[in-house]
Amino acid sequence: MPRKEPRYRSRRPIRAHGPLPMEERPPLGIAGNLARIFIESPLSPLLMVATLAIGVLALFFTPRQEDPQISVPMIDIFIQYPGASAEQVSNLAISPLERIMHEIPGVEYVYSTSQRERGLVTVRFFVGEPLGPSIVKVHDRLQMNLDRIPPDVSLPLVKPKSVDDVPVVTITLWSLEQDDAVLRSLAFDVLQRLSEVPNTGQGFVVGGRPEQIRVEVLAEQLSGYRVSLDQVAETIRAANQEQGGGSIELNDTLFKVSAGSYLKSADDVARLVIGSHQGMPVYVRDVAHVFEGPAETEQLVAYFSGPAQAAGVPKADGASAVTIAIAKREGSNGVTVANAILQRLEILKGRLIPDNVHASITRNYGKTANDKVNELLAAMWWAALAVSLLCWITLSARPALVVITVIPLVILITIWSAWVLEFTIDRVSLFALIFSIGILVDDATVVVENIYRRWLHDGETGTPMAVDAVREVGNPTIMANLTIFAALLPMGFVSGLMGPYMLPIPILGTAAAFFSVVFAFIFTPWVSRVLRPRMEALHRAEEHERKIQHLIGNLYRPFVEPLIRRPGLAWIFLVLLVLSFFLACSMFYTKAVTVKMLPFDNKPEFNVVIDLPEGTALPLTANLTRQLVEALRQIPEVKALQAYVGTVSPFNFNGLVRHYYLRSDPWQADIQVMLIDKSERERSSHEIAAAARELLAPVLKDSGARMSVVEMPPGPPVQLTVVA
Repeated sequence: MPRKEPRYRSRRPIRAHGPLPMEERPPLGIAGNLARIFIESPLSPLLMVATLAIGVLALFFTPRQEDPQISVPMIDIFIQYPGASAEQVSNLAISPLERIMHEIPGVEYVYSTSQRERGLVTVRFFVGEPLGPSIVKVHDRLQMNLDRIPPDVSLPLVKPKSVDDVPVVTITLWSLEQDDAVLRSLAFDVLQRLSEVPNTGQGFVVGGRPEQIRVEVLAEQLSGYRVSLDQVAETIRAANQEQGGGSIELNDTLFKVSAGSYLKSADDVARLVIGSHQGMPVYVRDVAHVFEGPAETEQLVAYFSGPAQAAGVPKADGASAVTIAIAKREGSNGVTVANAILQRLEILKGRLIPDNVHASITRNYGKTANDKVNELLAAMWWAALAVSLLCWITLSARPALVVITVIPLVILITIWSAWVLEFTIDRVSLFALIFSIGILVDDATVVVENIYRRWLHDGETGTPMAVDAVREVGNPTIMANLTIFAALLPMGFVSGLMGPYMLPIPILGTAAAFFSVVFAFIFTPWVSRVLRPRMEALHRAEEHERKIQHLIGNLYRPFVEPLIRRPGLAWIFLVLLVLSFFLACSMFYTKAVTVKMLPFDNKPEFNVVIDLPEGTALPLTANLTRQLVEALRQIPEVKALQAYVGTVSPFNFNGLVRHYYLRSDPWQADIQVMLIDKSERERSSHEIAAAARELLAPVLKDSGARMSVVEMPPGPPVQLTVVA
């Protein structure tokens, strides 16, 4: 059969090998001009060293934490309405307050809760609204509408909450010998010392009974002396005050005058005169027992050892405990602050903290954040090493070395850009860098490969050929990166919590792509010139590349050639490909594959939140909580447990959004379950939490209680999965 002529034929004449004359060369463009300026410039190595230096500085000084910092102002407004029912609180106080808050610009949602004699309104602003101005807006709106508050309602109490209020370190003090009242006093002393650490934020103590002067009135004595309970209370209230009375001058000296004094001891209270009976004074001690001591138990915190507790630590089975929680300041490095707090704690052991009191670290976000960051940094460098090795195999030694030189420069300068843009080194920003490695390698690879191709084509390794080689691939490389920008940047405009949470991916991904293309035009030609090979080496590299291409072709050709030569088989393949695509998409609808925004994380803890029927007494809640603790102690990966009855464990980011810190009723409880490090266990924290749910369900079967096994979500927390 006669051979068919090709449909299209190129009319461009084929030139012999050799560079084009100067008058025939096209303009260099952006890429070529950058290469021409820096390929022989003495500033190029200085710029490389400077880039490396500021990147290393950024790596050490950029704040590290586990999750990105996002601003979601949530402001709680508390009101008191003495004597009012829940319906009256809702209708007369809360509903008008809700309408007032809805008028504030920037408010996204307003939530409210009404109970007998009290209510709460939570104002949530849009994500990204600054906290300070949001607080000012709420206060201004309240001041403008004070006349709309019913006369018996107290002035609203405004308490803002932000992500920086979440404690980064919690320390549980527990003892087999001391009670919770002593531990509470000690905890406040320890908190005072730990708060001296630079960049620490809000701190508080959970658990224990505060010291107080108690007056236990005897009813029969009141009747005998004909004294009412109100008289006793009014006498103590009137005596426990001190007021300034002005000043006097005497003998050239000015004296400040005050009247009264505060009561300082139980003896002071006992000696107060209530009135008289049959001509004799009646003292408080005549009608009541007055003594100093711990308050009545309104909350219980207990510490339990788990089966995986470290050796050398005494076993605890419901030991009395209190928990110290400390947050960090906004913008500070969570890892540095947490390490400084723990170092100060070690100093206090044996000095302020006695030997019979144990201090267990029940939360250390500095360690978890640092471990997560180091893990992702290692993954990033391993990915860079894998890419470098692949370049070494496919491009041969010298061009691969050029590419390998540029990779760490782009990664470090991207970390510097994160520092400048006030991002933190966290799992989302590091994911952006890992994701960008494939992008940033392409530019340097394309440039160095074309430089070597031109040198081989022209038969000499001259600088003008290298510059012209950069010019040839410059515009396509720029266009490819503009496509990447167009693909990534729209992700930065996602609304809601997820948008700012995932913002480092488009921003840092775009920054990495930008720096990679700039460095490919600036540093790659310079490094290629410095590592310029001889022509014999170029021919060997060409032979090496030909072998690699031949090997890949032998693997690839048997699959592709039949599809090219046989149209019927090609159509069958195309139809199967389209069907496979739609079958894969249908797995979302059939639920054959579980769909989540982010995968479960492997955390060192989870919580069990318990709600008994409203009105349940504290002892019943404590008994049920103890049963649940005993069930959880059967899990082999559990290191320790803290039971919080009538109160709640120090809140995390999830608890901040869900307002767990307001749980203080006797029928509410919380169990914090501490797990051994993920490197020491096979099951993930999610698998353990799922097993715990199955383990606890039979215990709650007939109790009427509700239970939630709460894990820290891998992304930004929400109130619940569905909120209507």
